[in-house]
Amino acid sequence: MKILVCVKQVPDTSGKVAVNPDGTLDRASMQTIINPDDLNAMEAALQLKDETGCKVVAVTMGPPPAEGMLRELQAMGADEAVLVSAREFGGSDTYATSQIIAAALHRIGVEDDDIVICGRQAIDGDTAQVGPQIAEKLNLPQVTYVAEMHKDGNTITCKRMLEDGYMTIKVKTPCLLTCIKELNEPRYMSVSRIVDSYSMPLTVLDYEALKDEPLIDPTTIGLKGSPTNILVSFTPPQKGAGVMLEGAGEETCAKLANTLVDKHII
Repeated sequence: MKILVCVKQVPDTSGKVAVNPDGTLDRASMQTIINPDDLNAMEAALQLKDETGCKVVAVTMGPPPAEGMLRELQAMGADEAVLVSAREFGGSDTYATSQIIAAALHRIGVEDDDIVICGRQAIDGDTAQVGPQIAEKLNLPQVTYVAEMHKDGNTITCKRMLEDGYMTIKVKTPCLLTCIKELNEPRYMSVSRIVDSYSMPLTVLDYEALKDEPLIDPTTIGLKGSPTNILVSFTPPQKGAGVMLEGAGEETCAKLANTLVDKHII
């Protein structure tokens, strides 16, 4: 049994977000982090590894510097890492990205007792589409928004978050799960594994390695193969400082009313 964890390196949105003229993110000029929900996915996999002794494989699509993120995940406990990286994959939207990652997972092999785990969504796009799309393209049953999970043989019982409550659902392996932050608290990297991570297995799958996979078609990958069109993308202006009106009574109310009139709010 192995668990394939799909992870993504994302811009640190706590800082300034830079955008290219074509509407895509200028990732080269921004600090990057591991997508937060994907850390919960990795922790879920590592907890199953602690229980069953299974193998955990971290899989990401991105530029060569994403290797550093994979090494961090190996320092957390992942046994192997796979970097899917090629110029042909650049600019992919969720549809094209799921095509490529599904092809990579097919190349790695999803066996009868395997599990694919993803974070609910990435903070750079917030679409929550890639995980479910991967499941559809690999013909895997899926459970999204997993808040609790328990494995019993080839069956996984999940507590799935809904808008107005929770749903308990059982699914058989192989399957795909997307998890939310309420599922667990990600562990820290260990010092010994940080040292060992740079000698651990890391495989790079480029276009040449995947071009013969059924899901890889030059017309459906990369920027040209992405059906999503971005009309405009920009960094919203920062809000100005607030104004505190002190005092009470009619005078303060009059000041507030005059301020709102000056700003054409009323």
